[in-house]
Amino acid sequence: MSTVVERTSAVPARVRSGRHSASAVVALARFEARELLLTIPVFVFFALYLGATLRKPLFSRDGMDDFPVLQNADRATQSGSLFLGIACLVCVHAAVLRSRRHGTDRHFGVLVMEPWQRTVAHALSVVPFAAVTAVVTAIEYGWAALKPGAVGRGSAAELAVAPLVVLLCGAVGVLLARLYPRMAGGPLFVVVGFATFMVASSVAGGRLHWLNWLQPVITEDGSPPVPSDVLGRPAGWHALYLVGLAALVLCLAVLLGGGRTRMLKALTFVALGATAVGIAGQSPNHEAALTEARAQLSRTPQAVQSCVAHGRSTYCSFPEWTDWRDDWARVVDRVQDLAGGAAGGTRLTIRQRIPVLHDLSSDSAMTPSSTPREVTVGTRWGGSRVPEFAVGVASVLVTGDEEAVPGLCDARVVTVMWLALAAQDDPVAALRSVSLNGGGGGSAVVMTPTEPLSMSAEQARIVRELLRRPHYEVTARVKAHWTELTSTATSQARVAELLGVPPAKGAAGKGEPCEE
Repeated sequence: MSTVVERTSAVPARVRSGRHSASAVVALARFEARELLLTIPVFVFFALYLGATLRKPLFSRDGMDDFPVLQNADRATQSGSLFLGIACLVCVHAAVLRSRRHGTDRHFGVLVMEPWQRTVAHALSVVPFAAVTAVVTAIEYGWAALKPGAVGRGSAAELAVAPLVVLLCGAVGVLLARLYPRMAGGPLFVVVGFATFMVASSVAGGRLHWLNWLQPVITEDGSPPVPSDVLGRPAGWHALYLVGLAALVLCLAVLLGGGRTRMLKALTFVALGATAVGIAGQSPNHEAALTEARAQLSRTPQAVQSCVAHGRSTYCSFPEWTDWRDDWARVVDRVQDLAGGAAGGTRLTIRQRIPVLHDLSSDSAMTPSSTPREVTVGTRWGGSRVPEFAVGVASVLVTGDEEAVPGLCDARVVTVMWLALAAQDDPVAALRSVSLNGGGGGSAVVMTPTEPLSMSAEQARIVRELLRRPHYEVTARVKAHWTELTSTATSQARVAELLGVPPAKGAAGKGEPCEE
């Protein structure tokens, strides 16, 4: 009689080694990061982010980029990171669900890692993308900060937003996979989240400061640069909010993945506290006081400005813009060298001003200065701002003050425009840049630092004709007939005659522009 002995195979218990588990988590994170890069959405958005960011300093043709304001340049690094973060969110969410889709979850029991450790590894797979984002951000900002024309001061908290957004999006993708293990979860969250913020922002109308700042990225573009003291951006609190929120989301994902250690629970409470403190810090509604401070700075900029005499004029600027004074002086000197009579030696005051702003997302025109012989200059420089400033200088030399510029429609417009444009390195290009019609035929609206002035079609024709002639020839005529050229009683036909420009065909019988 035979005896049947049943033997059960012994399954060795998994050895939990903290050192081995940590190594396995890092190894899995490296693998998932490589797989993440090879996914089409992340690869495409990552390439677009790098290309668009690095293209701006290398191929930008806007002359204003040669004079960056660093308190604007720091937050300009944030916008592209959100698109990369969204791609990471969707693809990390899909990566966490890969084993569920392929039916391999049951095989994880023989591995050295716990399920919650795999959750940590998926979250860590986004770290290389955040690190590269931080490097790209530093390069973009450093390129601007090292330019000779850079002014102002940036914020480390603003620069930290871009990589923090990528980390936050990766953590959200992991948490979504634990909460809603369906492939549609990631895209659905992006669509619903975007729609929610759009509706909330529309309902708030910019009045609920705390609600607006719950968004990951708040760039607030559109307004001219303002001094750092009235910037009004709680950048440090917002960075703390993003750090706390990213840590809180990751801790919740790990808890849902089975992590129950005391350390994890403690970190969850710390992250919750950091998030709450960040929200509280960025929430105080101080918009009324901030708007009043900006308005006061617009009305009485001299209260905080310093001035320096340079040649025939005095230059006053906010503390962060003192390095631009020499550039302003070169433009003023070139315009005054072309003027005749007493205008060539008139002592001007060049004063930097800002418009009254309710927020940093809107722009408004500055009102002309009521002080005689005072010329307004803004907080942007380079590109079209240079000839615009030259038009402002020439207008004050001709009329005496800025308040007369909006109503300037008589023949003095010709003298103003020639003074401003002839002082430029490329007068024809300058005419195109300051004219809303591109400097083509017909009438034009000419931009200045304050209110624009109007130039009729005949006046534009005379100016273009003068710009084609030898510089010294027109300069001699302007100086010789300065009194008559700057008189309100001089007709347009007489100005053309004094400057040697023949009348246009069919121009006879046409009234003066102010009479039309």
